[in-house]
Amino acid sequence: MEKFKHQEIKMSIKSFGSMGVDWEERIRFDRLREERLARIKKILKESELGALLCFDMNNIRYITATTIGTWGYDKIARFALLPQDDDPINWDFGSAAKHHTLYAPWLGEGRSRAGISTLRGAMNPASGRAEDVARKIRIELEERGLLNEPVGVDMVEPPVLFALQNEGINIVDGQQLMQQARMIKTEDEILLLNQAASMVDAAYDKLYRSMVPGMREDECVGLVSNLLYSMGSEYVEGVNAISGERCNPHPHLHSDRRLRPGDPAYFDILHSYMGYRTCYYRTFAIGSASRAMIDAYKRCRYYLDVAIDSIKPGVTTADIVKLWPKAQEFGFANEEDAFALQYGHGIGLAIWEKPVFSRLVSLDHPEVIEEGMVFALETFWPSTDGWSAARIEEELVVTADGCEVISRFPAENLMVAGGHHYQTATGPMSLTRETESHKNNEYSAEEIKSWKPAD
Repeated sequence: MEKFKHQEIKMSIKSFGSMGVDWEERIRFDRLREERLARIKKILKESELGALLCFDMNNIRYITATTIGTWGYDKIARFALLPQDDDPINWDFGSAAKHHTLYAPWLGEGRSRAGISTLRGAMNPASGRAEDVARKIRIELEERGLLNEPVGVDMVEPPVLFALQNEGINIVDGQQLMQQARMIKTEDEILLLNQAASMVDAAYDKLYRSMVPGMREDECVGLVSNLLYSMGSEYVEGVNAISGERCNPHPHLHSDRRLRPGDPAYFDILHSYMGYRTCYYRTFAIGSASRAMIDAYKRCRYYLDVAIDSIKPGVTTADIVKLWPKAQEFGFANEEDAFALQYGHGIGLAIWEKPVFSRLVSLDHPEVIEEGMVFALETFWPSTDGWSAARIEEELVVTADGCEVISRFPAENLMVAGGHHYQTATGPMSLTRETESHKNNEYSAEEIKSWKPAD
């Protein structure tokens, strides 16, 4: 493996407490709201669209700085319209709309309104909810002379799409504009992402100190979730807890499997602090680690390190993925089969945003890395034993001359959890060992014969 030169570390991103105080400037939410809206307004102005119509909860939050809670993420009930040269209008179910009127003054008078979509088909089609949504949008476009202009939509239910078209509205893809706006983070967004990552630092520390043989994967999930919520997490989106033979190949769902001595165990912790997410893998060995597992971890770490060390403004996603192995080199037929194993993705109000790093798309469609991007890079490598594997993921912020890693729980070497308990008659048991005891004895058959009592 080639040597590489590490960048000089320049810690510039501040770590604050989770609360606002009067004696120190921390997150400025007024600035956050203003800068996000200004950014999407500018991008919309430079586009050929007359307006943006958003149903995606994250996009609505980005534009309007409103939310109704994580329970609403799969409802597709609320919607927001951002016309050219104007402020957004937000439609929500009645009590939420009234609450926004009282507590979200930045929306402006009359811009928080009652309105509800089809609830993913739960509303009877004969009720006319889809038509009502379309009618509300047409009225706003007509008033502003925008009815004949294309309207970008981020996601939409088929009945609503058809109703909008029946109103004479030209619907086009609005996802790319929103992704473009959200790709470069503001100062306050970066601070929120850093705070979210710091909470996962703590979660991994507690998890590492708690894991012992017999603990279930779902117990690990409960421990992490409880700690994050106690620290002020808005939403624990998921804790992938994978152990033992489930590591290779691996699902993205925990089970009731119990940790065993010699197991690999890796986790991905995804949560939200003030809307901003984490995606942050770590791999551990339980009690001890085999040589095959250690080798896999080293390989996994190497591919991640060379990528991180190459990140700076002007580099492309293609430049980074060329540093990673092809799918066939680690047991997959093609890049689609191996998707998301050697991978990178933006992080913000969602865990997967622009830019995407993958051999599947980045070689032919590279994206330029810019200062202010925040993304995660993650690598995977299977062990030669055929069942264990390693996964590591780091979150980083692109700076003027490189990047800063904000996922700080140690991961430079494979960490062994629960291994300090094992003592033998001759001293502490080695933390590097095979899962089968007889494979760890270094004496020969001839030596054993010499131990037998004489006839």
